Amino acid sequence: MSKSDKRKQSLYFPEEMLNEITAEANRQDRSLSWIVQKAWKIARKDIMKYPSVNEPDEIDSKP
Repeated sequence: MSKSDKRKQSLYFPEEMLNEITAEANRQDRSLSWIVQKAWKIARKDIMKYPSVNEPDEIDSKP
């Protein structure tokens, strides 16, 4: 049986985004945490396509 790691973490969202997440959590009768976790699982493949800030191609090199 797999145990879930439930570490407490503070996340900060712009007020408008938090209001939207809260409204969706209320609509689905779910917790904010559940909504954010599901959103991450849905979006993570697309987010992984974004370049890292540390990738050499993204570093602004001046001649």
